[in-house]
Amino acid sequence: MAATQVIRSEWTKIRSVASTVWTLSLAVVITIALGMLIAALSKSEFDNMSRRDQLSFDPTFISFAGMSLGQLAMIVFGVLVVSNEYSTGMIRSSLAAVPRRGTFLFSKIAVATGLCLVVGLVTSFVAFFLGQAMLGEHRAEIGDPGVLRAVIGGGLYMTLIAMFSMGVAAMLRSPMLSLGILMPFFFLVSNILGNVSATEKIGRYLPDQAGSRIMQVVTPIDDDKPYGPWGGLGIMVLWVIAAIVGGYVTIKKRDA
Repeated sequence: MAATQVIRSEWTKIRSVASTVWTLSLAVVITIALGMLIAALSKSEFDNMSRRDQLSFDPTFISFAGMSLGQLAMIVFGVLVVSNEYSTGMIRSSLAAVPRRGTFLFSKIAVATGLCLVVGLVTSFVAFFLGQAMLGEHRAEIGDPGVLRAVIGGGLYMTLIAMFSMGVAAMLRSPMLSLGILMPFFFLVSNILGNVSATEKIGRYLPDQAGSRIMQVVTPIDDDKPYGPWGGLGIMVLWVIAAIVGGYVTIKKRDA
């Protein structure tokens, strides 16, 4: 089967499965709604903040406060896209139709990544503009230094989270096992390592912590990370490459 036919087939699979469509929709709604809520609360509390917190106040990053939960839906989407066929047994039919396993996997990831990028960028821009509307006089403008980079970076961050999840799912081949590892990794392990002084320097190199730096415009006063916004995104890209390569090696070596 030609690569274009495989891509078309993967696109049909994604849009015909209700769970993947609903998961992406949930990522959009949660990210935007929670960002607006946190922005509104931040506006009301701004005058009560310490001088230190006011100096570190990042109106752009506040818009992306919902990203912490929105990425949960992106993780689920990435896992379902890759591992659904294993859980249903359809993987045997798919690999019979596309014997070249690299073509099969990378076509699936390419289609899902393209969709995530569009959804991620739209979500990021909408979250920014609505979040800034909630902030009123404390708002940032899209033309301010670093703001456009941060907004585009928000879309890239959501996309890379999904891609990382796809790579992990390709390695583990089970939706329950993949989610059972990814959820604690991002929502427990990463937070613990990043907030405990003894492990803070390790946590800053995890994909979510490094990647989220791209969405920051104002650097916190006590921030001593040895990388900038693009450096952090680069670290996240390396994690994604490692996960996808691992998925490719696994699908090449193991039987369906």
